[in-house]
Amino acid sequence: MAIDCVSTMPHHPTPRDEEQKHLVFDASLLNYHPHIPKQFIWPDHEKPSVTAPQLHVPLIDLRGFLSGDPVAAMEASRLVGEACQHHGFFLVVNHGVDDMLVAHAHAYMDNFFELPLTDKQRAHRKLGEHCGYASSFTGRFSSKLPWKETLSFRYSADKNSSKTVQDYLLHKLGDEFKHFGKVYQDYCEAMSKLSLAIMELLAMSLGVRRSHFREFFEENESIMRLNYYPPCQKPDLALGTGPHCDPTSLTILHQDRVGGLQVFVDDEWRSISPNLEAFVVNIGDTFKVNTIFISNINPILHNVYSTVASVCFQALANGRYKSCLHRAVVNRHTTRKSLAFFLCPKGDKVVAPPTELVDANNPRVYPDFTWPMLLEFTQKHYRADMNTLEVFSNWVQHSHI
Repeated sequence: MAIDCVSTMPHHPTPRDEEQKHLVFDASLLNYHPHIPKQFIWPDHEKPSVTAPQLHVPLIDLRGFLSGDPVAAMEASRLVGEACQHHGFFLVVNHGVDDMLVAHAHAYMDNFFELPLTDKQRAHRKLGEHCGYASSFTGRFSSKLPWKETLSFRYSADKNSSKTVQDYLLHKLGDEFKHFGKVYQDYCEAMSKLSLAIMELLAMSLGVRRSHFREFFEENESIMRLNYYPPCQKPDLALGTGPHCDPTSLTILHQDRVGGLQVFVDDEWRSISPNLEAFVVNIGDTFKVNTIFISNINPILHNVYSTVASVCFQALANGRYKSCLHRAVVNRHTTRKSLAFFLCPKGDKVVAPPTELVDANNPRVYPDFTWPMLLEFTQKHYRADMNTLEVFSNWVQHSHI
């Protein structure tokens, strides 16, 4: 799942810009229209596969690990490590998250996305922000638009921000959404707890202190996104979400029964079939980082608030684990829904690998950075794709203010 970003370059308004301003993605009007606007048509080399073979993704049972069984913990960490070295995706079951909470989180999405467009726009996501409602990001991108609607909001694990989600949704949508906000506050708290447990497994799999990554993310400032993919009469031309690697640290996704998630493995697109009892977990670019220390990074950049987190774990793992290219496809008949929790570090945390992962044979791969720096880059300079981390690293090393 993407933390959507935009590339901005100074330019003078053109007729195309004016046309873009008037483009509106109203699912109630476009769902069953036989033609789709050209801005939603993807280039031939990026159009979705008609069929995609299923990817065998490890199914990791967390019951023994969560109950304190050391043997079960070692086996789970081994499976996690193997998946992250190969493609960065795995499924977790017996994860301790209440089934009814997950069911309610899916059901309550309809309460919002089935509202008239004007009502949804009360929570309109403003340009340059990462929270709020977006109808296909028509105001941000001029081509290759995603066929989807989203509602994103910030979650904070800080003890002084115990109702961040609930308060935000109540403020944006009004008193009638009070329980709606409570459901997603509870869901985010469950996802934060599960994320920290998975971070322990990732640390064990890398051979570092078990609590290292857990401690790094304990006061996480994460992002929750509700994804709503309406039917599309030209699913062979459009994509729900384009190919990208998450710039965040860890993504925990729950799919409904419809399916549509695809990952690029061994030079082909493969599908990940829905499993209502499991969460799909993938690491992001932040965890991939094998950093090269750069002493002259402009300190001003360290203070810029940013929202890009999956690139983070690839960085934290010093490049040993992969953040995987993935996308979402759409279909003609059925709305698809998914819940995506993007684990992000607290804004003042410096993303750098543990000392155990750096030696003469494994030098730093990426420069030190903070999550806000990466977020700024993806919001203002670069649309997230498969090369985000590498381009960002080069930008950090050569940026000047």
